[in-house]
Amino acid sequence: MAAVIDGNRIAQDVRAEVKAQAIDLKEKKGITPGLAVILVGEDAASKIYVGRKEKAAAEAGFLSREYRLPAETTEDRLREIVAGLNASPEIHGILVQLPLPKQINPDVVIETIDPRKDVDGFHPVNVGGLFTGRPGHRACTPLGVIELLDRSGIAIEGKEAVIVGRSNIVGKPLALMLLNRHATVTICHTRTKDLGAVARRADILVAAAGKAEMVRGDMVKEGAVVIDVGINRKPDGKLVGDVAFAEAAEKASYITPVPGGVGPMTIAMLLRNTLNSAKAD
Repeated sequence: MAAVIDGNRIAQDVRAEVKAQAIDLKEKKGITPGLAVILVGEDAASKIYVGRKEKAAAEAGFLSREYRLPAETTEDRLREIVAGLNASPEIHGILVQLPLPKQINPDVVIETIDPRKDVDGFHPVNVGGLFTGRPGHRACTPLGVIELLDRSGIAIEGKEAVIVGRSNIVGKPLALMLLNRHATVTICHTRTKDLGAVARRADILVAAAGKAEMVRGDMVKEGAVVIDVGINRKPDGKLVGDVAFAEAAEKASYITPVPGGVGPMTIAMLLRNTLNSAKAD
């Protein structure tokens, strides 16, 4: 039976370290890390995420600024606000909550953010830095996956890693992070032939496809580490991941739960990215 990786506990450890370092930075250099979060429109899930990010930033001792804009906000107006935050010495991290209303091109807005303040790690400069091994902010969710593996004492080097899902937010950046740590990486997607056979090769199996319980127990190699990035709400209201947890746990050596696995790590890594940005100021 798999050992369950406690993402809540590990995220709390990271957040406590960030808070201690933020206090130290303020005492020694007079710098308080500043995070600005922008929400456009009334998307219910986005409101919850933004509230959590704001609360976490305040708990870490950061300066937290929130901008809640109406759904009809224009792209130009949003870019004006971002440009003002780029110029603000108090702000070290800028996060524009996605998705955005249809009249706003998210790529244009992300490219407006100063890459040094792009604590989501989505700016092409930071994505290119990940690709070429140069310094820069990394996307928070895949960075959180690496942190979970490291803090659980799970070796990455030399392992065969299979990622189910090829999104720009999780699948692709995580593949590069694992590759940079000397794993052999395969990315699977909707057109992968015999997904089960590919998944069964994995020493580290990551499910990030956004489809409830699609990874079944017979897709997991005995002793594999299973990381579930998905979060899906079933018709009965229950939250589940992309992995059929009970089935996979019978085969895996380690597994992350949903909720309480990868999810809490995303905000923890956002805070750490913002701290790192303030340290570089």
